[in-house]
Amino acid sequence: MIQMSLKGIMRELKELKDGIGNMSKRGDQSKLWRSRTRSHVAPDEAPLESQLSEQSPWANLPPELLLDIIQRVEESETAWPARAVVVFCAAVCRSWREITKEIVKTPEQCGRLTFPISLKQPGPRESPIQCYIRRDRTSSTYLLFYGLVPSEGESDKLLLAARKVRRATCTDFVISLVADDFSRASNTYVGKLRSNFLGTKFTVCDSQPPCGSMIQSAARLSRRFHSKQVSPRLPACNYSIGTVTYELNLLRTRGPRRMHCILHSIPVSAIQEGGTAPTPSALPQSLDEQLSPLHSSKGKEPIVDTISPSILATPVFSPGSREPLALKNKAPRWHEQLQCWCLNFKGRVTVASVKNFQLVAAVEPSHNVSPEEQEKVILQFGKIGKDIFTMDYRYPLSAFQAFAISLSCFDTKPACE
Repeated sequence: MIQMSLKGIMRELKELKDGIGNMSKRGDQSKLWRSRTRSHVAPDEAPLESQLSEQSPWANLPPELLLDIIQRVEESETAWPARAVVVFCAAVCRSWREITKEIVKTPEQCGRLTFPISLKQPGPRESPIQCYIRRDRTSSTYLLFYGLVPSEGESDKLLLAARKVRRATCTDFVISLVADDFSRASNTYVGKLRSNFLGTKFTVCDSQPPCGSMIQSAARLSRRFHSKQVSPRLPACNYSIGTVTYELNLLRTRGPRRMHCILHSIPVSAIQEGGTAPTPSALPQSLDEQLSPLHSSKGKEPIVDTISPSILATPVFSPGSREPLALKNKAPRWHEQLQCWCLNFKGRVTVASVKNFQLVAAVEPSHNVSPEEQEKVILQFGKIGKDIFTMDYRYPLSAFQAFAISLSCFDTKPACE
């Protein structure tokens, strides 16, 4: 067994994964697991652990050999879909999962996305993580994929999905880990983006409290639960973590949209020399809890919000909280020959659109942020084809935060254009 090749180990892991899929055909709880694994990045924890521990011949490997195997797998499979093998390692049993979590680095450290929590962690500091968004006008959905551009076989990794829901006084973009379940009572719900009536101000809401407790957890949150659940074990909430504001342009003066972002969950010190951004280490619920009968999403019962939308728009800071990070769109230059506003997207944007933008840090001299850091594009978004848009983000933003900010471009803004 010690001399087994890496390919042989991967083949065994894939067979083990197929076995998990066969077992998951029994019961509603396993159906939820199957829907999660095919649609989002990867599970944080494995289902049916007692069964896997008993059936897996890998469960009792010596720790030194186990560490060597997982390290070799992690180093060899750096891109999706091959990187799914790393996920299979975490699905073998508890000992494999714990060692895999220790070996797999955060996106900031390695520049790769592996587990669902990676979508809530800051991106790399140097090279951005490159993604693209596919818009479906008929279903009002927006799918975020991991990759440079859409592939021919449509085998790109789905990271996040959003559905646009128009209401009487606002518009909601409900963000989920899967493309077929946008219920806020579902365990796949990760957050939402809500606009005001004019579409000039948006509030980014997260399903879990921000890391570092920069925002009071006892106030300004929206609790949601099944109407038939009298006492949910882990009631889910919406935490306001940022705002996106577009300047009014009532006089229709020439120029692109002007946007400003305030990220209350990220301090401005994160982009200072030696600074760090809050990095969550786990999702609020383990998969074992999500697969329990109490959290199964059989029917789509109505969702109850205990506060009004207006309260969500104003975050509350705890005493002594640090100044939040502010972003602004990079000013474009006017091209006389082309008669249009231009930005250098380095080949990632090919179609002129009012939605195209680049965000940089908006800082004051007192913040002591280096000129190089001030010029660094933290998030860029632009059109490359019909209903196809690229989205590249880097530290200190996470994939979820970048996706939510980008979604604000898809709402109607008659007062800003």
